[in-house]
Formats: sequence, C-alpha cells, structure tokens
Amino acid sequence: MIAVIQCAASKKPNAGHLQRRDGRKVLFVADPESAPADVSHVYARPDDMADSGRSWRDELLSYNDAPGNNPLGLLPAWQLYENETYALLAERYGVDRLYILSAGWGLLSSDFLTPKYDITFSAQADAYKRRRKKDRYNDLRMLPPDTDEPAVFFVSRGYVQLARTLTEGLRGPRHLFYNSTTPPDAPGFILNAYETRTRTNWQYECAKSLLAGNIEI
Repeated sequence: MIAVIQCAASKKPNAGHLQRRDGRKVLFVADPESAPADVSHVYARPDDMADSGRSWRDELLSYNDAPGNNPLGLLPAWQLYENETYALLAERYGVDRLYILSAGWGLLSSDFLTPKYDITFSAQADAYKRRRKKDRYNDLRMLPPDTDEPAVFFVSRGYVQLARTLTEGLRGPRHLFYNSTTPPDAPGFILNAYETRTRTNWQYECAKSLLAGNIEI
C-alpha cells in the first residue's frame, strides 16, 4: 500500500535551505512581497527565477539529481517535518511507498531532498504563507500513475483538490479519509469517514489509528 500525507507547518530546526549565489538563504513562501522583513534570508516562490536564470523548482530538481554530499543539508521530505507520524509511516510502508503532499512543491517522494518552506492551504495561516486557488504552481507529481497499488490519503479538506489534481489517472484505488459532516468533493476516491473530536491536524491521529489496526480501508 502507498501512503500519502500532507505537509506540516512545523519543520525541523536543522532543515536546510536553497541559497542564492551570494550565499543568502532562501525561504519559500506564497507571497514574498507581504512577508515580514528578515535579514537572515530572502523570500521567494518555488517557481520564481533564481539568479541562475532557472526557476528555484528546477534548481531543486537538479540538486536532487546530483546531491553529492548534500552541502546544503536538505532533509528528505519524510524527515523535514517535526511530527513523528511521518517517521512512523516511513517505517511501516518504507520510504519508497510514502509520499508527501506539499502545498509548496506538489506530490513528493518521501526521500526527495526538500528545503525549508512556509506555504500552506490553511486559512488560519498568515496571508504571506497561504497558497490560493488563483496562484500558479508547477507542482511536481512523483507518484507513478501506472502503479496498481492502493493509495491511502491522510489530508485535510484544503488539500483535497491538490490530491485530486496530482493523482488524476492513477490506476490503483485511492482511499481518502475525511473528518467533516459533509464528505469532500473527491470524485474517483473511495471515501472513508474518520470520527474524532480532534479538529486540528486530525490526519496524524487517523494515520496512527490505521497503523495500529484500529481502523481499516
């Protein structure tokens, strides 16, 4: 089985950054123009042009193609976030069957070296962090569409549309857990209601319940 879980706001303190040629660290956000001033780094969108003349997304792909000894200290996606659920899923299913649905980068293999970023679909986040429907992102799609394995999604309502778009045409069944009175608009997915009083980050509790055998798909 393949597990897909959304990204998280809390990143590891030792998470690495992409850098400009002058050595300044880049923090990726949804709206750099409205971000607070910070001399420790510069802001950019993932698809903005780097000083190399290529997009930062292309720079990241090139870095992953030949990371060498990983001089920037980028973490694999499953290690980037602080919550332990990512590691638990990687241990159970393996890093080759775990994918991260990232509001900044798209659908990532869990071993993809990922820089620190602060982009989310959460309406509660600061405006400069919030990705909106009108924003253009060249999202990565790393889950092979020809896989026959079932895929289970642990994502909140704000991430459902991205999950739909980036897994369209997937051959295997797609199971989606949700925690709301009204089921999400997710044609092509097998919907699984998850009942809990937890309202924020319930997807971690849901994933742990599946790992523990307390719920099934």
